Amino acid sequence: MKRTKYTAEFKTEAVKQVTEKGHLVVDVAKRLGIGEGLLYNWVRKSKPPEEPVIEDLKLIREENARLRAELRRTTEERDILKKATAYFAKQSINLATSKPSLFNLANDHLILTSAI
Repeated sequence: MKRTKYTAEFKTEAVKQVTEKGHLVVDVAKRLGIGEGLLYNWVRKSKPPEEPVIEDLKLIREENARLRAELRRTTEERDILKKATAYFAKQSINLATSKPSLFNLANDHLILTSAI
Protein backbone atom coordinates (compact mmCIF):
# COMPACT_ATOMS: atom_id res chain seq x y z
CA MET A 1 0.00 0.00 0.00
CA LYS A 2 1.42 3.35 -1.05
CA ARG A 3 1.52 6.23 1.43
CA THR A 4 0.06 9.51 0.31
CA LYS A 5 2.07 12.65 1.04
CA TYR A 6 -0.15 15.61 1.85
CA THR A 7 0.95 19.20 1.38
CA ALA A 8 1.27 21.58 4.31
CA GLU A 9 -1.54 23.71 2.85
CA PHE A 10 -3.88 20.68 2.68
CA LYS A 11 -3.11 19.80 6.28
CA THR A 12 -3.62 23.38 7.44
CA GLU A 13 -6.99 23.67 5.71
CA ALA A 14 -8.16 20.33 7.09
CA VAL A 15 -7.17 21.37 10.62
CA LYS A 16 -8.90 24.76 10.21
CA GLN A 17 -12.16 23.01 9.34
CA VAL A 18 -11.99 21.24 12.69
CA THR A 19 -10.56 23.96 14.93
CA GLU A 20 -12.01 27.17 13.49
CA LYS A 21 -15.22 26.05 11.81
CA GLY A 22 -16.13 23.48 14.45
CA HIS A 23 -16.72 20.53 12.13
CA LEU A 24 -16.31 17.03 13.52
CA VAL A 25 -13.07 15.22 12.76
CA VAL A 26 -15.06 12.23 11.51
CA ASP A 27 -16.99 14.35 9.00
CA VAL A 28 -13.95 16.26 7.73
CA ALA A 29 -11.89 13.09 7.38
CA LYS A 30 -14.66 11.34 5.43
CA ARG A 31 -15.22 14.36 3.17
CA LEU A 32 -11.48 14.67 2.40
CA GLY A 33 -10.91 10.93 2.07
CA ILE A 34 -8.30 10.65 4.81
CA GLY A 35 -8.11 8.59 7.97
CA GLU A 36 -9.61 9.95 11.17
CA GLY A 37 -6.48 9.11 13.14
CA LEU A 38 -4.35 11.07 10.69
CA LEU A 39 -6.55 14.15 11.04
CA TYR A 40 -6.58 13.80 14.85
CA ASN A 41 -2.76 13.78 14.77
CA TRP A 42 -2.66 16.90 12.58
CA VAL A 43 -5.06 18.71 14.93
CA ARG A 44 -3.04 17.66 17.99
CA LYS A 45 0.24 18.77 16.41
CA SER A 46 -1.24 22.10 15.34
CA LYS A 47 -2.01 23.11 18.91
CA PRO A 48 0.80 24.89 20.75
CA PRO A 49 2.12 23.01 23.78
CA GLU A 50 0.44 24.10 26.96
CA GLU A 51 2.91 25.89 29.19
CA PRO A 52 2.09 26.78 32.75
CA VAL A 53 1.39 30.44 33.23
CA ILE A 54 3.81 32.30 35.49
CA GLU A 55 0.98 33.23 37.85
CA ASP A 56 0.08 29.55 38.16
CA LEU A 57 3.69 28.77 39.05
CA LYS A 58 3.61 31.49 41.69
CA LEU A 59 0.43 30.02 43.20
CA ILE A 60 1.92 26.53 43.14
CA ARG A 61 5.07 27.74 44.88
CA GLU A 62 3.04 29.57 47.54
CA GLU A 63 0.92 26.49 48.19
CA ASN A 64 4.04 24.34 48.32
CA ALA A 65 5.58 26.66 50.96
CA ARG A 66 2.34 26.62 52.98
CA LEU A 67 2.14 22.84 52.85
CA ARG A 68 5.78 22.47 53.90
CA ALA A 69 5.15 24.71 56.92
CA GLU A 70 2.02 22.72 57.81
CA LEU A 71 3.93 19.46 57.50
CA ARG A 72 6.71 20.79 59.74
CA ARG A 73 4.16 21.86 62.37
CA THR A 74 2.24 18.59 62.33
CA THR A 75 5.49 16.62 62.51
CA GLU A 76 6.47 18.57 65.63
CA GLU A 77 3.02 17.96 67.15
CA ARG A 78 3.30 14.24 66.40
CA ASP A 79 6.73 14.06 68.04
CA ILE A 80 5.43 15.83 71.15
CA LEU A 81 2.47 13.46 71.36
CA LYS A 82 4.76 10.45 70.98
CA LYS A 83 6.92 11.66 73.88
CA ALA A 84 3.86 12.36 76.02
CA THR A 85 2.42 8.92 75.27
CA ALA A 86 5.68 7.24 76.22
CA TYR A 87 5.88 9.27 79.43
CA PHE A 88 2.32 8.47 80.53
CA ALA A 89 2.67 4.81 79.55
CA LYS A 90 5.76 4.58 81.72
CA GLN A 91 3.94 6.30 84.59
CA SER A 92 0.97 3.94 84.38
CA ILE A 93 3.27 0.91 84.33
CA ASN A 94 5.11 2.23 87.38
CA LEU A 95 1.83 2.79 89.25
CA ALA A 96 0.49 -0.63 88.31
CA THR A 97 3.58 -2.51 89.43
CA SER A 98 4.30 -0.62 92.64
CA LYS A 99 2.68 -1.55 95.94
CA PRO A 100 0.39 1.04 97.39
CA SER A 101 2.03 3.08 100.06
CA LEU A 102 0.52 5.43 102.57
CA PHE A 103 1.58 8.33 100.37
CA ASN A 104 -0.17 6.88 97.32
CA LEU A 105 -3.27 6.12 99.33
CA ALA A 106 -3.30 9.64 100.75
CA ASN A 107 -2.98 11.07 97.27
CA ASP A 108 -5.94 8.96 96.16
CA HIS A 109 -8.02 10.68 98.90
CA LEU A 110 -8.42 7.61 101.03
CA ILE A 111 -8.82 8.19 104.71
CA LEU A 112 -6.56 5.98 106.73
CA THR A 113 -7.47 5.04 110.24
CA SER A 114 -5.06 3.38 112.54
CA ALA A 115 -6.22 0.34 114.42
CA ILE A 116 -5.04 0.77 117.96
